[in-house]
Amino acid sequence: MTAARYAPAMLAALDQAQAAREAGEIPIGAVVLDDTGQVIAAAHNARESRHDPTAHAEVLALREAAATRESWRLDGCTLVVTLEPCPMCAGAAVMSRITTLVFGSWNDDYGAAGSRWDLVRDRRLNHRIEVIPGVMADECGEVVRGFLEERRATIGSEEG
Repeated sequence: MTAARYAPAMLAALDQAQAAREAGEIPIGAVVLDDTGQVIAAAHNARESRHDPTAHAEVLALREAAATRESWRLDGCTLVVTLEPCPMCAGAAVMSRITTLVFGSWNDDYGAAGSRWDLVRDRRLNHRIEVIPGVMADECGEVVRGFLEERRATIGSEEG
């Protein structure tokens, strides 16, 4: 599949990111597609509301997809996420055996799918994932940037 074919799935992930933002979470959203391209799971960051450091959008979506398929093996599935996964989420993607990772914007600070690290394609691991970066990158990046700018402005006004 070309990057443009993932735009509808990325729009669904962006909807999840917006739900995260409305809940006061860092706005990252993820969906998992089965081998026919159907969404079988959708999630957004929920670390604050769940008091769970592992409640990243990707991990929650992978858990839901595994429950839907009644198997932890997600062979043939695609993880679509608005921001390049961190090392924890990249590791979860590898361990779940997804086939493809699609993401919107690069995560220069914590990205583990080609920017800071490339865990998902590390030859030392027993599974490597096809990576399709930059799908709707501007839209995905703006969601996170806008949230962080608002957060910084709020913190700055509370200190002033």
